[in-house]
Amino acid sequence: MRIIPAIDIIDGKCVRLSKGDYNTKKIYNENPLEVAKEFEQAGITYLHLVDLDGAKASTIINYKVLEQIASKTSLKIDFGGGLKSDKDLEIAFNSGANQITGGSIAVKNPIVFENWIEKYGADKIILGADFYPDSSGGKIATNGWQEESSLALIPFIKDYQQKGIASVICTDISKDGMLQGPSFEIYKQILAHVKELKLIASGGISTFDELPQLAENGCEGVIIGKAIYENKISLKQLENFILNK
Repeated sequence: MRIIPAIDIIDGKCVRLSKGDYNTKKIYNENPLEVAKEFEQAGITYLHLVDLDGAKASTIINYKVLEQIASKTSLKIDFGGGLKSDKDLEIAFNSGANQITGGSIAVKNPIVFENWIEKYGADKIILGADFYPDSSGGKIATNGWQEESSLALIPFIKDYQQKGIASVICTDISKDGMLQGPSFEIYKQILAHVKELKLIASGGISTFDELPQLAENGCEGVIIGKAIYENKISLKQLENFILNK
């Protein structure tokens, strides 16, 4: 299972939110590059970089941060937040993104998103399936999690797998930034219904012990944010996990 730390950007700074609420913003570092270099020094090779300003504005904004991290580290970056047009995608890839994550666009403009899958291939385009849990599993949310759609989580993922998607970042918004543990059961449900999916767990990671459990469940990757910034999981623990895989 790949370890993928997250850097969320507002005003060029490294921040975290709780449940996607912009009013809960907490700045952890004024310099995201510093944070990325710390990850790299710990033997981490992947990074999930989110442009929260872009998610709100529905267009790419913090591409200079992406450019800086991509040019000054060797991290493989997946970039998301506000990517809505072919131009946004072009800027993201030209700025050094290895992959991009599309969430709202996949709901609101599936034709554009499907064109991206066709043009760039499944290894470059990740589906962002961010959801609010409900009795059926979950409902997909859009626009920096400000809006809830009527789309059910598992059929949404299944549908895009049939259209060529291989990797999905699945975030339980109710758990994101809350340090209360991830949605083990929902991930199990997804993997039981959608075969051969590269499922990346996201939201709620709070202790190191949750990582082997997610790996056992069949998750291909895990995104870790606040647990690192609040020292609930140390970079040393992550380094050892990567070395002992």
